[in-house]
Amino acid sequence: MPTTGTADTTGSILKQPVAVWAVAFAAVVSFMGIGLVDPILPAIAGDLGATKAQTLLLFTSYLGITGLAMLVTGAVSSRFGAKRTLMGGLALIVVFAALAGSSGSIGEIVGFRAGWGLGNALFIATALATIVGAASGGMANAIILYEAALGLGIAAGPLVGGLLGDISWRGPFFGTAVLMAVAFVAIATLLPATPRPAVRTTVADPVRALRHRGLLTVAGMAFLYNFGFFTLLAYTPFALEISSPIRLGFVFFGWGLCLAIASVFIAPPLQRRFGSVGVIAAMLALFALTLALEGVFVSHHPFLVVGTIVAGLFLGVNNTIVTELVMEVSPVQRSTASAAYSAVRFIGGAIAAWAAGELGEVAAPWAPFALGAVGVALGLVVLLSGRRHLTAASHHRVAPHSAEEAVAVTAGDA
Repeated sequence: MPTTGTADTTGSILKQPVAVWAVAFAAVVSFMGIGLVDPILPAIAGDLGATKAQTLLLFTSYLGITGLAMLVTGAVSSRFGAKRTLMGGLALIVVFAALAGSSGSIGEIVGFRAGWGLGNALFIATALATIVGAASGGMANAIILYEAALGLGIAAGPLVGGLLGDISWRGPFFGTAVLMAVAFVAIATLLPATPRPAVRTTVADPVRALRHRGLLTVAGMAFLYNFGFFTLLAYTPFALEISSPIRLGFVFFGWGLCLAIASVFIAPPLQRRFGSVGVIAAMLALFALTLALEGVFVSHHPFLVVGTIVAGLFLGVNNTIVTELVMEVSPVQRSTASAAYSAVRFIGGAIAAWAAGELGEVAAPWAPFALGAVGVALGLVVLLSGRRHLTAASHHRVAPHSAEEAVAVTAGDA
């Protein structure tokens, strides 16, 4: 299968309007929130007397609300404009991150992480559409830039979490609030005002978008794939039995660094050489194998460390190519496709984090990794079973075809 990119990619990824860099910086900080709590999970559990399952609800509430809120992000953005939506999302993250740092119980943190997830949803869906519309050098460069921001944020999150968590588990939450406040100022001052689209998106649009077999295939694959992704991210800190936040932070920093490198430098040539579906299938197979081996060797902590870091390479390649595929696979506007896909995958992550915590408590330490491996393998089956819909869909998009996309392009040129 040929690669799916349809836009001109001759421009340099580094030659971008200042507004794109402002949104990319905010995206880095936003994605830090995903891995930020990894190094402090054992510390939170120990200090607040929480079980593994209770502690992993920090991921469940965050990802669950993020997923559900994705269904309304398009409606909000189309009524208030991209800039206001981005700023609103960042403001919510600032408030709820600070409240999480002030919490006195695991229940409070779980609740405030839900509010954090709402802000994250408003920001993520709008940021991707904004970067794609405003970036120079074509959509492929925009996707790589977005995935680089994602990878850098995920890599920096555990490192920041480990450094600040070595002082107190509250530190990473307060640190995120400060960084998000800086991102808020950057968006407010550097991103041009965006007019409201002439055509408003409704809450039902993302749900209707999933009727498209190609988009449904990718979303279904991502739902199952996230069982592996968030098992690795959420449960591994407990399986490693490392009490030091800074040591855990460096493990997941290595994972995130591999993810970022693979997103930018490895994914594009592989996609050009072997095609989107072929590369995604290979990455899913390798990731499922890695999780299965981690389950077998769960008591060998050096193997878990190496396996976790190496898995970042597979995840980085997969994330970049899947994101581009989502943006092209159906004839709906890009922001709607992104919202529909993200809603499904984040809900999968929320269920996965909860299930991993429960299995780790009542079954055996290897059980969450087995669940993740099975989920990723089923995701591979879904991908291959819907391959023909993805192949046919690669010719759908040749130019922006909605008012919202036109607004994004106009904002980028302003």
